[in-house]
Amino acid sequence: MTTIGVIGAGQLGQMLGIAGQKMGLQFIFLDPSARPPAATVGPVLRYAFDNEAGLAELAARSDIVTYEFENVAVSAIEKIAAAGTVYPPVKALRHAQDRLVEKTLFTTLGIPVAGFRAIDTEEDLHSACTELGLPLVLKTRRFGYDGKGQSIVRDEAVIESAFAELGGSDLIAEQWIAFDREVSAIAARNVSGDVAFYPLTENQHEQGVLSVSRAPAAAGELTKTARRYLASLLSHLDYVGVLALELFVIGDRLLANEIAPRVHNSGHWTIEGAATSQFENHLRAILDMPLGNAKALGHSGMINLLGRMPGKAAMSQLGECYRHDYGKDPRPGRKLGHVTVVTDTPGARDEQLERLGKLLII
Repeated sequence: MTTIGVIGAGQLGQMLGIAGQKMGLQFIFLDPSARPPAATVGPVLRYAFDNEAGLAELAARSDIVTYEFENVAVSAIEKIAAAGTVYPPVKALRHAQDRLVEKTLFTTLGIPVAGFRAIDTEEDLHSACTELGLPLVLKTRRFGYDGKGQSIVRDEAVIESAFAELGGSDLIAEQWIAFDREVSAIAARNVSGDVAFYPLTENQHEQGVLSVSRAPAAAGELTKTARRYLASLLSHLDYVGVLALELFVIGDRLLANEIAPRVHNSGHWTIEGAATSQFENHLRAILDMPLGNAKALGHSGMINLLGRMPGKAAMSQLGECYRHDYGKDPRPGRKLGHVTVVTDTPGARDEQLERLGKLLII
């Protein structure tokens, strides 16, 4: 039986494991957490993500290694890749971990982005305010996610405090974009180079955290544009696995925001709402199996459950939907589960989401 090693044992690892068990695969994870969600689908090596002994044991007990989040150290992936097989490739991880490198990659490939500048001094930030205009978004170049590691600079009077708050170096300033909506493009590419594209997903965020996703997004010709951008990235990075590209929609244009070299929260609807889930296709891709059909089976909506799980009374009123509990301890803003609906029409989906949203406000 093939064993998949996974760096990280959160809910994404858990969902990879659930999908893989149906394919006859077994899993082993590396994660220092005391009660990680993926412990329900395989043993967990309790080491820090960059622990050499832990990484060596994971690689030795696995036929192939993957990862479920992009903040794992590049050096850790390089060590495993030197002795075995790891996907997605380290090149993709290196680009995704540094926002400046990532934005430079987009521009190199002709993928439009908001204006940006590298920031290492307060003077750099003053210059960026002049060149990009205000407001702008100041971000750490590394290790930011779910709205963390960033600050909106609306006035030059706050430059000093914003610069100090984010650490004072290795920052990036990005032009503020008044976008119409946010979408994500997700695809899987296997070792042989075959690609399966999922329909675009429209996403809503609350305080930087994904709240609601709808798929397929009503996107028209933008779908072709997004797929062209995503195909360019997949080819350039010689990518293997699932890749997500987050985009801003401004009228009839798309601007790239960031990539995630892994299965993605906005693709959770594919478990019930697509012919083949993103989790199964990620595993098929890294094992160089034929990719499954990525078509939508209807109109899907997904609501993230944040902070704490709804009580029994609310859950009993949800009706026909798919409920996922990750088994995590409650904490403000933490992703504890999600609920998905699949309907025949977008109108029915949106009605369901509105009803569920009222029940799930906790």
